[in-house]
Amino acid sequence: DRPNILLITSDQHHFTGLGCVNPKVKTPNLDRLADEGMRFNRAYCNNPTCTPSRGTIITGLYPSSHGAWSLGTKVPEEIPTVGDEFRQAGYATHLIGKAHFQPLETRENQTSIECQPLLRDLNYWRDFKGPWYGFDHVELTRNHTDESHCGQHYAIWMEEKGLTNWRDYFVEPNEKGYGSGPGRRHSWDLPEELHYTTWTAERTIANIEEAVKEGKPFFTWSSFHDPHPSYLVPEPWASMYNPDDMEPGEFTEGEFDNMPPHFAMTRDRNADWSVYQESGYANHGFSCHLHDREALKKDMAIYYGMISFMDQQIGRILDALDRLGIADNTIVVFSTDHGHFLGQHGLTAKGAFQYEDGIKVPFLARWPKNIPAGTTTEAITGLIDLAPTFLTAAGVDVPGQMQGVNQLDVWTGKQDSAKDYEICEFRHQPTKVHLRTFVNQRYKMTVYRGQTYGELFDLQEDPNEINNLWDDPASAQVKAEVMRQFIDAELKRESTRYERIAHA
Repeated sequence: DRPNILLITSDQHHFTGLGCVNPKVKTPNLDRLADEGMRFNRAYCNNPTCTPSRGTIITGLYPSSHGAWSLGTKVPEEIPTVGDEFRQAGYATHLIGKAHFQPLETRENQTSIECQPLLRDLNYWRDFKGPWYGFDHVELTRNHTDESHCGQHYAIWMEEKGLTNWRDYFVEPNEKGYGSGPGRRHSWDLPEELHYTTWTAERTIANIEEAVKEGKPFFTWSSFHDPHPSYLVPEPWASMYNPDDMEPGEFTEGEFDNMPPHFAMTRDRNADWSVYQESGYANHGFSCHLHDREALKKDMAIYYGMISFMDQQIGRILDALDRLGIADNTIVVFSTDHGHFLGQHGLTAKGAFQYEDGIKVPFLARWPKNIPAGTTTEAITGLIDLAPTFLTAAGVDVPGQMQGVNQLDVWTGKQDSAKDYEICEFRHQPTKVHLRTFVNQRYKMTVYRGQTYGELFDLQEDPNEINNLWDDPASAQVKAEVMRQFIDAELKRESTRYERIAHA
């Protein structure tokens, strides 16, 4: 009687990238999930970059606790994961698609199997399918679009499908294992039936079918790679949307006047970003964000095409649940690892900008007869809450070290909320780029390590986050109260691995 758990994620997906909230994008299958379950309007990631966020999903810990504090770091393999708990409870556990738990380079004290040239050593990947991070069975590929990081199990699948020259569709890595591309843009000649989005769905279905055949409940993470840039997708998806219909976000003149200095620097082609450099590795988003609006509209059309292609393949997975007769006993959650900027505040892609566009995420949950259909909630939730909620739904004890909150009673409509805040971290340098955000039902506050500047937004009166109230004298009392709540939240998130059992 234990429910199956199916987590479906995209990558770098703006929270408005769902047809049920934005008629400009077509996502009939995700809309179906929303119609048959619950949509969360206040779901947040706990770090708006891949590795830290994905580490939080599998551990139920904040990045500062699980250790993968930035891109280019590793989720420690000794950290217990939600998959470990499900394996011990007799579940089949699968991860299909993108992992990004480990860096693209390796060191003696921080090894990685997600690095070059190992990514393209197909003999290695033929022999390696887990267990890994609590997943009994993994099938992986690291790339986005035509990046040089294509390989692993996806490349093996392409060869099995007869595409022996698959390397022609992807960038060849340079001597350091990186490759920026030969100039492909927007429309990709890789056939859609051989695209990694198709592969992710096909292999997700195959592994679910195997678990059903074995009579085992399953915890499966179907991890799609899109719509992460670059903006590239096969036809017909590349031509599905008319750029003239796209409405990117815009910069509001003067909105950076009271913001921390790195915001205004994104409007300066000659800005000196070296003051934020400490490790020798790049800070995502610390560059000029000035862009041509017409070019961004074309990128946005492709971004939506990538989402719609992924939605089609998600539909195949949902249909498979119906065909196998297990839909009623399967919890399906759709979300993403973090958000994305498409011109909002003049920004593109991602970086140390904790606006809603970057940290709020799409989030849908369906569990027939348990989660009320066609409902929406304003309850605050975070990706950190997935692990404890899944375990609770399966009747598995939640480890004391997990910092997430069990949201099951919110999902099932038994209570309005399980927490009144969320914390989102960001750290790209040891000390120079280190910030943390607290958000409650009305206010959002961001503090910076070693700095007197910060951010305070009233999301009720200023939902577009234009007016930073941090230095506003009239908001001093509000600032003090939100800061008090922020500090209290920091205390509350301290985990309790062991209960106290003796006086000394």
